[in-house]
Amino acid sequence: MEVLLAKANHAFTDCFEIAETLRAMANDTEEQVQVEKNEESYLIQLAGRTTPKGLHCLSIRLTTEYLLLQPEERQFPNQHKLQDLDFYHYAVFSDEILACAVVVNSTTASAKEPEKIVFHVVTDSLNLPAISMWFLLNPPGKATIDVQSIENFEWLSTEYSSALKEQKSNDPRYASALSHLRFYLADIFPALDKIVLFDHDVVVQRDLTGLWSVNLNGKVHAAVETCHESEASFHSMHLFMNILDQFSAKRLNASVCTWAFELHLICVSKAYFPGVLLQGLKRPLWKTESLPLGWITFYNQTVALEKSWHAFGLGHNSGLSQGDIEHAAVIHYDGIMKPWLEIGIAEYKGYWSKHVQEGVMNEPVAVEPGNQTEPPSETARATSQRKLPPKF
Repeated sequence: MEVLLAKANHAFTDCFEIAETLRAMANDTEEQVQVEKNEESYLIQLAGRTTPKGLHCLSIRLTTEYLLLQPEERQFPNQHKLQDLDFYHYAVFSDEILACAVVVNSTTASAKEPEKIVFHVVTDSLNLPAISMWFLLNPPGKATIDVQSIENFEWLSTEYSSALKEQKSNDPRYASALSHLRFYLADIFPALDKIVLFDHDVVVQRDLTGLWSVNLNGKVHAAVETCHESEASFHSMHLFMNILDQFSAKRLNASVCTWAFELHLICVSKAYFPGVLLQGLKRPLWKTESLPLGWITFYNQTVALEKSWHAFGLGHNSGLSQGDIEHAAVIHYDGIMKPWLEIGIAEYKGYWSKHVQEGVMNEPVAVEPGNQTEPPSETARATSQRKLPPKF
């Protein structure tokens, strides 16, 4: 032992200095690891918000085709059904072409009576031509579809738009008016009684007719609750709300369950007041940038749906039960790993991709480009439709 200690003392003349050096090396390593984690997180966020080249080209080509059409050729059939209360009305607000296509296609494919479905697609003016052209070339079977631009809604006040900008969100999804139109369905569809609203990152797997017979018990909204004891990722409202604010403390029960907005039934003929959103935009009522807006608007106005209506997590959780996924009426790719992106979870992509024409992502044009000097004729469009690649 004495010999070993002597050798150690001879080799390491200053143990304190060595300890400090090792500590500094450990700190430098930890900092480097944190830098790498931050860079990884940034790149994942960037990948989730960047339009893939194939989709970008698809949008450009469809827009070109649409602009070559005569005004009368841009009209969808059966527009007299858009306000008919005898039909099942669904809506999706999005600027993603294929996402809208999958929501519409999966809904109609799963329906027992697709001829009774009316689908309302709302987008922005930039994407209106491309999305309209997609559905002109790929009509949803016997269902009726309508595509309109958010710019048509003149009642969307400048005060509301300004308040949205004041959020200074780093995520454009939360500052987008498309994300907040769900609170103004009564203004968008004043002639309707009920409507089912989807987020664009869902796939419908079962007939949804049963939703329309849900008893709302005088309330205006029905959705699946998201705070389940076995699922740590979903919580009650107190984790998202600023319960120290007097506005929140007086009006909100912090222990109330949150709910999912990716599939929800709304009775648009009953009054609810989204004006409270402006309060939240000017006051720190919530800790996050997204869904608390809706939880306030529909607070005490929501009926809980059975959990089997809606399965979550396909955009961030690779450990979901296949049985839970396949049993759900609607599956939701919540999270940043959307199925139309390269970073999407591979084992879940099949549920989504089977509702998109084969080759669309790699070969972005589903139709022939047509004559570039004059609008395509009815015959040319029919020929283009026949050339659409088969589905998976």
